[in-house]
Amino acid sequence: MDTFSLSLSAFRLSPSAIPVKIRSHILLLLAACLLLPACSTKKNTAGSRFWHSFNARFNTYFNGSTSYDDGMQAKEQGNKDNYTEMLPFFIVENEKSAQLGASNFETTITKCEKAIHLHSIKRRPVVSANKTRTPKMKAYLSRKEFNPFLKNAWLLMGKAQYQKGDFAAAASTFSYITRLYAAEPLVAAEARIWQARSYTALEWYYDAEESLGKAGRDSLPTRLQRDHNATRADLLLCQGKYAEAAPLLAEAARRERKKLPRARLYFLLGQVEREIGHQKAAYDALRKCIKQNPPYELAFNARILQTEVMGNGPESKKMISRLKRMARSSNNKDYLDQVYYAMGNIYLTQGDTAAAIGAYEKGREKATRSGIEKGVLLLRLGGLYWERAAYDKAQKCYADALGLIDKEYKGYEEISRRSKVLDELVPYTSAVQLQDSLLLLSVMSEEERNAAIDRVIAELRRQEEEARKAKADSAAEARLAQNGGGQGSTMTNRLTNTNNRNTNSRGNDATWYFYDPMQVQQGKQDFARHWGRRKNEDDWRRANKTVLADLSNEGYDYAAEDSLKALEDSLSLTDSLAVAPEDSLTDDPHERAYYLKQIPFTPEAKEAAHEIIRDGLYNAGLIEKDKLEDFPLAARTLVRLCTDYPDCEQREDALYQLFLLYSRTGDRTQADYYRRLLAADYPEGAMTRVITDPDYEYSARFALELEDSLYRATYTAYRERRRDEVETNFTRSTDKYPNGANRPKFIFVHALNRLGYDDPKAVADELRALVKDYPKSDVSEMAGMIVKGLESGRTVGSGVYDIGSLWTRRSSAAREVADSTAQGKEWSDERITPFLCIVAYPTDSINDNQLLYEVAHFNFTGFMVRNFEMSILREPDITQFRVAGFNSFDEAHTYAQKLYNAASLQPYLRQARLVVISEGNLELLGTVYSYDDYRDFYDRTFAPLQINPDLPLDGQEEPVEQHYEDEYTPEELDNLNKGGGGSNDDDEGEWYSE
Repeated sequence: MDTFSLSLSAFRLSPSAIPVKIRSHILLLLAACLLLPACSTKKNTAGSRFWHSFNARFNTYFNGSTSYDDGMQAKEQGNKDNYTEMLPFFIVENEKSAQLGASNFETTITKCEKAIHLHSIKRRPVVSANKTRTPKMKAYLSRKEFNPFLKNAWLLMGKAQYQKGDFAAAASTFSYITRLYAAEPLVAAEARIWQARSYTALEWYYDAEESLGKAGRDSLPTRLQRDHNATRADLLLCQGKYAEAAPLLAEAARRERKKLPRARLYFLLGQVEREIGHQKAAYDALRKCIKQNPPYELAFNARILQTEVMGNGPESKKMISRLKRMARSSNNKDYLDQVYYAMGNIYLTQGDTAAAIGAYEKGREKATRSGIEKGVLLLRLGGLYWERAAYDKAQKCYADALGLIDKEYKGYEEISRRSKVLDELVPYTSAVQLQDSLLLLSVMSEEERNAAIDRVIAELRRQEEEARKAKADSAAEARLAQNGGGQGSTMTNRLTNTNNRNTNSRGNDATWYFYDPMQVQQGKQDFARHWGRRKNEDDWRRANKTVLADLSNEGYDYAAEDSLKALEDSLSLTDSLAVAPEDSLTDDPHERAYYLKQIPFTPEAKEAAHEIIRDGLYNAGLIEKDKLEDFPLAARTLVRLCTDYPDCEQREDALYQLFLLYSRTGDRTQADYYRRLLAADYPEGAMTRVITDPDYEYSARFALELEDSLYRATYTAYRERRRDEVETNFTRSTDKYPNGANRPKFIFVHALNRLGYDDPKAVADELRALVKDYPKSDVSEMAGMIVKGLESGRTVGSGVYDIGSLWTRRSSAAREVADSTAQGKEWSDERITPFLCIVAYPTDSINDNQLLYEVAHFNFTGFMVRNFEMSILREPDITQFRVAGFNSFDEAHTYAQKLYNAASLQPYLRQARLVVISEGNLELLGTVYSYDDYRDFYDRTFAPLQINPDLPLDGQEEPVEQHYEDEYTPEELDNLNKGGGGSNDDDEGEWYSE
């Protein structure tokens, strides 16, 4: 030991003898040794809090914050707004830009999660028992997180989830922050503000209002107040409360520091002010947007929008001159549709509708892009044509516009309705106009007729010449871009080379077929000559799209649908030769013979033309009256039919339709006139009996209710086999409601009532007529199946067909599977196995999306740990809304009880059945067994079981051990029953309510 002590003393050195570099390393080593005990999150001391706060801030959080800033920059620079619609307040709400910067935000989330995992301090600090606990200390000790910096990581993670577009996860994170930092009001307030943004993006407006209300209870610092106002503005905009949002939006624009976001907000403010009707305020806001010197596209659209809100003054004339200069500039060659759209807007404010239509048509012609901008122009043009009753021109505008806008566009449903109505109307009106023109040409002198045809040919040549010039200009621009683009045109050269290769493979023309207007028009003409005018729909080649299409061998001549084809077929070769020499017969539209052979010169051809006119006038009149609701036009059309063709078969119904038309418009004089005319000309007609009935007005007012009541009575009589009553009610419905909404059902029940008693061929004929007259009825398919069975020689069954027995049916597809694979299987009473909770309801009786929203909201607000899978299985009869993820019957039963008692779901569950079923039994439901079969099994097997009322459903996703009925003592069972924890038959009966 002495020797060792001497050895140590020999090595003692003074501090000055230690080199400076080594001395600094020793000090760092000593500091690390002193702080090492503070690294544990299980201790809560001043040193540990400093250490973890320092590391969280300058390590993981710093990296996450940098990545977040990069993501925001990428989102702002890459954002592409649709300036034809109301801009969203926050960029992330733009669906096309939602995923910009997603990888950066994902990195931020990962870094924040790491910071929270490594540096969270949950242990409370040790406080001396002798120390006085002030309110401030008590508030500090009530915290759940003691790392003073970690709140920033939590908030940043929620913001990153929001900017990534994962609004549900962001809302959940901010909700947790409000609970975790309840002792820090400012942190909780900021979390609630961002929670409200997330709820708004999810369209959970009530929850957003509640979060903002809680956040605004106390006074907020300037930064949070600014965020609060911006979130409130976003919420109000999404709710359509533009007048309330405008002041907040103006304040947000003034306070925004960056120029691009500020310009964007001013543009949005201009849109909002225009929506309110404040034209001058909108114009001023857009002027401020332009002053920010934003990107060209934003500034351009701001100027375009200004044209929609400016008044009729000197400014409008200056703007017209400026727009004309813009139209001549090559920089705007891709924006000409918007330039002429702006001109048209100014002409409209000046009251010059003709000039406005001319400008819009010019923009339509000059458009080089097929985007939303062109769609907006076409909608404005189509609206003008609609107002002027130029429906043929409006139809083309609406048809083209629908392909350029999406279903979220404002007013899409009305636009789609107009387009469908016009698609149905215009073929008839066009056919009438064409036949009128051809008949007029047939009575002209040869000189006048040839002059008219020459004008048509000259117009065709002019259009083709313009198309060729436009094509040549495009090719010249492409060559210019290729030769003069320099180093910056590498991509252009590559594209041009690709086009050249395409040219070599297709000939001398590098333009794709659909980019050549002349070829497109010729293709349309060829299609029309061969197929006629067809509605754009599935199975357009088929005349009868029902199941009866395969039962009949009768042909269907589509040529009658097209006037040109009908006349072509009606004209004989001799007739054509009488008009033109044989060698002049041609399909070239540049030759007279092409048009001459379509003119009806013979009596047969003229009669065919008049038949097309009669059919066109009748159908056009009905559409104009019932769907277009242009009553003056419908009256003119139907009156012409009755006047020009007094012997046509449609005249009786046309007179009845005129009676209805004038009754609806309140013109009793004209209505009485057509009532008397119908009674005089068709005294035995079905509609004559209806409108001459003394109780007609009462029956017409309550026709729907009376017919429904009669049908219910008829159906009940059929089910109870009271055949005579069915016959009587059917005769009554024929007399009283020949065109009623339930007419196909009356016919169907009447035919079923005859099955087994009358001649099967007569029954099949009645059902065949049902399908022919009412092809879209919900009973037509069943009628077709019965006809098919009768004609194949199948024997009629002895039972009564129950139309309403949904819960006793099995689907046809399911039966095939069941018959081959599931026969002999029985229900299983296993409790510890995966279960589902199913909301079953007749298809289309409940809005699937609304139900999904309500159940998702129920799960999100009621269960913080468990995640339940939701899916929808739609079948023709019954739709299943499935909630899966339960490990036993007891869990599924507990969830179903909570679901059934939720007030928000009561309106839906009243129309449905709530079914708790295992995955194994689900395979048998609707296949081997019906819903009623399972209800009987459930009532016998599962309904009597006792369920633990304190079952923890929102816990770990593993089966929870619990007592079952056979493990309870009698006393425990009695206590459970008194506590309401058991399940009884009455509860189950409510679950299966229909």
